[in-house]
Amino acid sequence: MERMHEAKRESKHSARRWAPLGLATVLLAGGVLAGCGSDTAKTGNGSGSAEGGKPAESGAPVKLQVAMAASGLPAADADDVKKTIDKKLNVDLQLTAIASGDDYKNQIRVRLSGGNYPDLFSVDFPDVKEFADKGLLLDLTPYMDKELRAAKDFVVGLTPNILKKVTVNGKQYAIPRTADVPFSSMWVRKDWLEKLNLKVPTTLEEFAAVAKAFTEQDPDGNGKKDTYGITGAKLDSFATILGAYGVGLPGSFYQKDGKVMNAYYDPGMPEALKYIKSLFDAGVVDPELMTNKGNVEVQKAFQGKAGLIFKGWTDIAKDEFVAQYKAINPKADWVQMTPVKGPGGQFDGSYDYDRPSRYWVIPKALEKDKAKLQKVFDVLNYISGKEGNTLVMYGLEGKHYNMKDGKLVPTDLMAKEGNYFNLYQFTGRPNKDYLAIKFPNQAEATEFAIKTPRISSFDSSVIPPTGFNKADADRFAEEEMIKFVTGKRPIAEYADFLKTLETTFKYKTYVDEAAKQIKEQGFVK
Repeated sequence: MERMHEAKRESKHSARRWAPLGLATVLLAGGVLAGCGSDTAKTGNGSGSAEGGKPAESGAPVKLQVAMAASGLPAADADDVKKTIDKKLNVDLQLTAIASGDDYKNQIRVRLSGGNYPDLFSVDFPDVKEFADKGLLLDLTPYMDKELRAAKDFVVGLTPNILKKVTVNGKQYAIPRTADVPFSSMWVRKDWLEKLNLKVPTTLEEFAAVAKAFTEQDPDGNGKKDTYGITGAKLDSFATILGAYGVGLPGSFYQKDGKVMNAYYDPGMPEALKYIKSLFDAGVVDPELMTNKGNVEVQKAFQGKAGLIFKGWTDIAKDEFVAQYKAINPKADWVQMTPVKGPGGQFDGSYDYDRPSRYWVIPKALEKDKAKLQKVFDVLNYISGKEGNTLVMYGLEGKHYNMKDGKLVPTDLMAKEGNYFNLYQFTGRPNKDYLAIKFPNQAEATEFAIKTPRISSFDSSVIPPTGFNKADADRFAEEEMIKFVTGKRPIAEYADFLKTLETTFKYKTYVDEAAKQIKEQGFVK
């Protein structure tokens, strides 16, 4: 749910596991990397090759290849961030951004298979372990307290537990990008509440009453029964309900009663499903909620089809979206609401506060080129310091922003030219400060989302065990959860659902391995 919202913004490249390295060899033979690599692709002995390559000549900029799954990188001559870093550190930073996550993953494996390593590249956490076990990655443990001290202090300062998330076999093989902050919350039509003499709901009973009133009492005043209480996209829509029962998002891991709990095994889950089913039974839920795609639920909300929606402020509170729904109805007033209280507490689902938003790794082969390796460290440290981090967040002073009375004030050019700056935020940013400057009109909405209570989950700590097909298990579980809340399967069969998860999909093996990994990382004793 919440993690799905964040995935849409930052982690589209991590949707599936990468293909085996054997496939990469086939792809290499097919020329997938044409135009993507450096001279090492031709010789196998250049700056990023297994042999380490020829050190840069004294005074010449050191070429550094950086690869990531992303899009929107401008041409080098229009890239103010690159030009500034290059000049400051005497490097030629060559960033390859590949829009398709699958294409990126395949191309990285091609390069690893061919010995044509980028000098710095991002991967998923399971692949950090795989590549480390294969001896392809540099163990960063000896460098963390000296050569990478500035980068380490920066990420730990913003996300204290984040280094636990990149520990493999007791060693550090990745530099994490700081964790993102939550963006989502439940939104309600305040003008509809006022018209019907209702208050923002604070309990499960009040939530159901408001949803019913929005459905039955013609809140838009058009004389037609054409509104629903709740719209959304699948189970994302009910985060605040799950949280009211003290339950994390489906499949998530969190601590409960001193132990690692998986949400499917949480005793509160069947009770939460019963409440959600009661909303469906009452006819207060958008009948297309489970099939809504492409953010259509937001358009339905803007068009006055429903008065409650769980969504990120980026989809509702930005100026252009406010203008959209105000154009449809000038009186429309969408506001965030605090999670409702229930028998399990008051949470907007669960959220992994320590989840690295990227994992950056360095090839082991680069340790043979000490000068280049130091330049990689220099880049990571520079963009983690005050000067460099300001650059990669806001661009150039006097062009993209000005300083007035000690405060950073964006110019119009920041909005026009700065959409790619985040690609250089390798180690992250102080999100609260950044969002306040980039989105000043949404400061209240961002602050609300950040402060909204959520169950703290450990999902990014978990690497599925060999033989467990997480995609298949997740697909089955989601289908059954939808059946439970829509009445297509009796909730009385919940225990049978768990049994099928365990027997057919080996889910208990996954849960046991997850608990072990979470404990090894020190999150639960």
